[in-house]
Amino acid sequence: MDFPEELKYSKEHVWVRIEHGSAVIGITDFAQEDLGPVSGVELPDEGDEVEQDDSVGSIEARKTVADIYAPFSGTVRNVNHEVIDNPELINDDPYDGGWLIELSLDDPDELKGLMSADDYADYVENRD
Repeated sequence: MDFPEELKYSKEHVWVRIEHGSAVIGITDFAQEDLGPVSGVELPDEGDEVEQDDSVGSIEARKTVADIYAPFSGTVRNVNHEVIDNPELINDDPYDGGWLIELSLDDPDELKGLMSADDYADYVENRD
């Protein structure tokens, strides 16, 4: 599995890439592999405000629907409409073409709970 070093990771299997005062988020390679073939994605609207740990959408795969949890609070600046139309992008390219939303970074302190790539790899390896 691939966990790029430049990203941060949450225990809910969301990756975060900080870019110019905002952050792009998506689900990790581990999460997409665990879910299997993705068949649908529901995402918030641009301009929606989200709170840390709130559900910001869902991913449908096989016979399950998994919530996507916000790793921090912010306002949705951008939504990847391509992934809504082509949800298989999440399986094919979770870190680039399969990104989900871009959030404003209102409180940088909320990022302190995120893990490095090495810490996330250990977390995934040692989960029950």
